[in-house]
Amino acid sequence: MSPKFPAVTSDEVIKVLQKIGFRFKRQSGSSHGIYYREIDKKRTVVPIHKGKILKRKTLKSILSDSGLTIHEFIKLKK
Repeated sequence: MSPKFPAVTSDEVIKVLQKIGFRFKRQSGSSHGIYYREIDKKRTVVPIHKGKILKRKTLKSILSDSGLTIHEFIKLKK
């Protein structure tokens, strides 16, 4: 049984990405940060909207881009 996607903000997602080696590369416009992991050349875009909960589809896309499963994300978020 797969767990439910947690309600998270962009700040929480960024903290998890940084734990697994992603670093801020640049900002696209005023509301999207691009994060990059040098080891495997993976990158992902995180929308920056302070205090707002990310949509499930957006979180799913970020996890897919970063190579994380929902189980791994929940474990790292704690």
